[in-house]
Amino acid sequence: MPSGKYASLRDVAERSGVSFQTAGKVLNGAEVRVTPGTAQRIFEAASELGYLPNALARSLLRQATHTIGLVIGNVTDAALARVAVGVQDEARLRGNAILLASLPSSETHGAAVVQMLFERRVDGIIVAPPQLEEDFEFVGLLRGSVPAVTLQHIPGGGVPFVGNDDRQAGRVAMEHLLGLGHRCIGTVTGPFRRWIVRSRLLGCQVSLREAGLEMGEDLVVESDWTAAGGAVAVRVLLEREPRTTAVFVQSDEMAIGVLRELQRLGRRVPDDVAVVGCDDLPFAEHLSPSLSSVHIPFVEIGRVSVQVLLDRMGGKRSPTYTEFLPVSLAVRESCGGRPEPVAAPEMGELRPLEAC
Repeated sequence: MPSGKYASLRDVAERSGVSFQTAGKVLNGAEVRVTPGTAQRIFEAASELGYLPNALARSLLRQATHTIGLVIGNVTDAALARVAVGVQDEARLRGNAILLASLPSSETHGAAVVQMLFERRVDGIIVAPPQLEEDFEFVGLLRGSVPAVTLQHIPGGGVPFVGNDDRQAGRVAMEHLLGLGHRCIGTVTGPFRRWIVRSRLLGCQVSLREAGLEMGEDLVVESDWTAAGGAVAVRVLLEREPRTTAVFVQSDEMAIGVLRELQRLGRRVPDDVAVVGCDDLPFAEHLSPSLSSVHIPFVEIGRVSVQVLLDRMGGKRSPTYTEFLPVSLAVRESCGGRPEPVAAPEMGELRPLEAC
């Protein structure tokens, strides 16, 4: 057999002196009447030739490839990488392979990527890139005949969603800072056009209002998810309102820039300014000071998305199915400690946040 060529089932059959059909049934564990000696000869021939079962050929016969398409954005994104780990682990556990398709962060049209996965006959698709949330052609394909699950908001629904409640992420961070006694709290966000950003901001706003405060426009600064962007944003924030004593940063990567810039400006963390990030990526606890962060269960989201997709493929989940996984707060050095309960009467006497 030439180097680099896979041994075929016909090669095994020829060497063992049986028919193609008999060799295939024996190697696939199907019911077939052969003597123990014949079966042994077939297995020995397969071993000698290095025969590997052709999963693609079997899939075509069974009308299922046992392959899941995963569409993500930038493969260097730490959060998406953790989602991919969860998807891969759960898919392998359930006997499925993953076909990964990445989409550059600047790309806003994912229809071609999804079409490519369709052409490779994936059994289902999991999609994660946030930049596709307003791509209507892309969303239309997801509502087609191939089952899909989305990890991001898409307009109009019609596709099962798995993720976390981003409003709750904003609330967890803000309530913690309020519980520590902060009243002049800034927020560094990602791009306002993203659903996740608006949802986290709404959660912050609800918590502030419950505390008798309002979210002032000067205390909200839009950024771009990068560390450099976070540094610029916190500088703008402090120029607008120098009395800011705490900042909720909507991603850990931006929080790196926030911490660095605060140090450059001579603001001590957490003594002068407390900082809470969001995502709780592995590097957060190794920063100096270690970063308090809202924990988003990215790996678990990936695992659950596979479970929901397989259920959807089996007709057990509706297109409107939604599953929110809980978030929590990892408290570390950057926020200065755990919150103390605040009495209701005191909360009622608080003045609007714009006036801080």
